[in-house]
Amino acid sequence: MAFFNLKRNLVVCAPIEYGSLDQMVASMNEAKAEGADLVELPISFSSNISQLDKLIKQRTLPAILSFRTGGNSGSKKTSLQVLKMALQSDVEFVEMEYEVASDIAMAEHKPLNSQIIVSSYVNGSKPSSEKLSNLIACMQSTGADVIKLIVEVHNIIDVAPIFHMLTHCQVPLIATAVGSRGLISQLLAPKFGGFLVYGYLKSHPIPGLPTLVSLKQTYELEHVNEYTKIFGLISNPVGHSKGPILHNPALRHIRYNGIYVPMMVDNVNEFFQTYTSMDFAGFSVGIPHKEEVVKCCDEVHPLAKSIGAVNTIVRRPSDGKLIGYNTDSEACITAIEDALREREVANGVVPHASSPISGKLFVLVGAGGAGRALAFGAKDRGARVVIFNRNYERAKALALAVSGEALPSEVLDSFCPEKGMIFANASSIGMEPYTNESPISKAALGAYDLVFDAVYTPKNTRLLQEAAEVGAVVVSGVEMFIRQAIGQFSLFTGGPAPEDVMRKLVQEQF
Repeated sequence: MAFFNLKRNLVVCAPIEYGSLDQMVASMNEAKAEGADLVELPISFSSNISQLDKLIKQRTLPAILSFRTGGNSGSKKTSLQVLKMALQSDVEFVEMEYEVASDIAMAEHKPLNSQIIVSSYVNGSKPSSEKLSNLIACMQSTGADVIKLIVEVHNIIDVAPIFHMLTHCQVPLIATAVGSRGLISQLLAPKFGGFLVYGYLKSHPIPGLPTLVSLKQTYELEHVNEYTKIFGLISNPVGHSKGPILHNPALRHIRYNGIYVPMMVDNVNEFFQTYTSMDFAGFSVGIPHKEEVVKCCDEVHPLAKSIGAVNTIVRRPSDGKLIGYNTDSEACITAIEDALREREVANGVVPHASSPISGKLFVLVGAGGAGRALAFGAKDRGARVVIFNRNYERAKALALAVSGEALPSEVLDSFCPEKGMIFANASSIGMEPYTNESPISKAALGAYDLVFDAVYTPKNTRLLQEAAEVGAVVVSGVEMFIRQAIGQFSLFTGGPAPEDVMRKLVQEQF
């Protein structure tokens, strides 16, 4: 295969694990079908030279031969024989660890057709820009064509020095942060100058890496550049989010140069103190940060301030200040109102001029950020709010704020002061992977006219299934999700959201 040009467009690489040549070829074909441009093949220094020759000849994609000592490099003579054979082949890249590269005279083995990657695994203490810069300088002295850093991170803020290195490194740099909090190291690498990103095969998940399919279809990283604005979901957990498959195509539809990525954040205050660039332009806020993040905002919209929870933050372009909003409240309340009005129309009843939830008993499970949005929205429409929460003190505090009532979770199933009530689940009960759970028994659901579930993964939760079976109107969290996302999108971009496009995307993906 021809010499691999580092000046070409972004390179997507798939790490391949294999036990035989047949498995290698099968995995390569799978990677090619899923959009990989390159594969990384692990090679042991104890490999048989004839087997290595077969491997190189049978590859169906450009490859990185990644030599690993595994803590036991064997004899230096054997290692050099295997390495020399690889360097004399026409494989695109040969990767060796920094310790190995430092131990050989690289100039004597410089290949004609291959490029040398010198790599280092960085673990232990929090990586600093200074530490990484010094390490890269030492690695460059080996004569490497490409430097590769594999950095173990325990917090998303530890990825920031990696972005700094990508921006300022004088030689081509591959950088990946190991662990679920390091996902953005791949998704945002092209923004900061990275030329290669990793993605895994659907059949072989790797924690902290995106799928090859998502890189090509959801994120389309080949369009990301230094001018791309960064949006993302701040949450923990974050893997369940459907935001990227909705916001990214919508951004492309209106030709807005932006990318929306999942961000697993443990401490929101540390996050905003670290990522202060104007390029980090807007954020969705998920569990469990919607209340805590209010303190990180420079200004908070009056509705969000009254609720005490923020689900959207925009960095104001004029001064960089963080402005907090809440699009959850209107999203969930209007979804409930529209469902009730549709039922009235279907039954031949003239819809109320006022809100159809006015005067109704609104039973709410959950007193976190989503619960607060529902409680304040219901109160604003004239509903009588009753709150159940596993933490009874939180339930009482929210009930006091909305002139409602709080009751212990243990009495939820027996609570039935009247018929025709509205039930809303704003807890995480029933969310994947705990899909067999429900916040209330099926027998108790008969007292409710409408049941709403803020959970949207899965779309049809156990709660909604059982509510439909007893004849209640059901409203999925998907409807709340799309409505709040439309509100967020407008705040992010400063213009109208392509609602029809976004609704079609939701129908296709959920």
